[in-house]
Amino acid sequence: MIFLETILKSIVILAVIASLSGLGTYAERKVLAYMQRRVGPWMVGPAGIGQILSDMIKLFCKEDLVPKDANKITFMLAPLISSTGAFVALSPVPFLPEFTIFGHTIYPILSDIGVGILFVLAASSTCIYGLIIGGLSSYNKWGLLGSMRAVLQLISFEIINGLSIIPIIMMVGSLSIIDIVNAQSGGIGSWFIWCNPVCFIIFLIASFIECNRTPFCLTENDPELIGGCTTAYSGMRFGIFFIAEYANMITYSAIMTLVFLGGFNKMWFIPGGIMMLLKTGFLFFFFLWTRASWPHLRADQLMGLCWKILMPLSLAMIFITALVIL
Repeated sequence: MIFLETILKSIVILAVIASLSGLGTYAERKVLAYMQRRVGPWMVGPAGIGQILSDMIKLFCKEDLVPKDANKITFMLAPLISSTGAFVALSPVPFLPEFTIFGHTIYPILSDIGVGILFVLAASSTCIYGLIIGGLSSYNKWGLLGSMRAVLQLISFEIINGLSIIPIIMMVGSLSIIDIVNAQSGGIGSWFIWCNPVCFIIFLIASFIECNRTPFCLTENDPELIGGCTTAYSGMRFGIFFIAEYANMITYSAIMTLVFLGGFNKMWFIPGGIMMLLKTGFLFFFFLWTRASWPHLRADQLMGLCWKILMPLSLAMIFITALVIL
């Protein structure tokens, strides 16, 4: 029974997150269009909602090209590595509070492991291998440069990502995401964003890097006419990279909600499940909002931000939290 329930949860998570990733592309076009005084998708279906289906048809039907001198096996495996890492990271994430159906209690989490937050960071970081392998195996100098920039930013900011979470773990005394949410059950005043706002900002910036989002990403720079390490990809293989990016955005929006914004705890008369969806949706919108508002940083500016500002701040917050606990 437990095995069957786990299989069903896995299928539901894959189906829902993949669908939301497609819907996220539509939402991003509409949000950017509104902020830039454009129309956005409007011709295919009511309000352009059919654009999602047409994009899927285009990706599935477009010719799947493999460069002549590319390493074909690794070239084809790279998108799968990125998407697998993005979806596996969802395993210990509780998207909703537990609820009961026909007398059976449902836990909206695939696996409540004791090191949940550490598992999310570790699993999502494996997406970098797909980007590196894709760029190196494509036999394309632009893909190679894109993969090297991916290494530059992701490895650096993964360190910052982990350090910014340590003060929260020290306060809770557990790596379990459920325990972190339960520690914030005292209402809006008990959210960790109030006692550790610096850690929240640091984690938010690092999340932009992990999700390859403007203004902090270098893997695929929007002003350029190339696609970074995915330059040589076409058809559904490019689409898989895209799905992995949006799945990561959903994952990190949910993680920031769970760790810093009270998670699925109810607020006033609003049920916990609704609060979880609202806060996660706002953070997802914030990713889109920032892309419409800020330009890219240069590589030297990004690395200076990482090692000269965020690293000392992270270590300082760990030291201050330790003093407060003692």
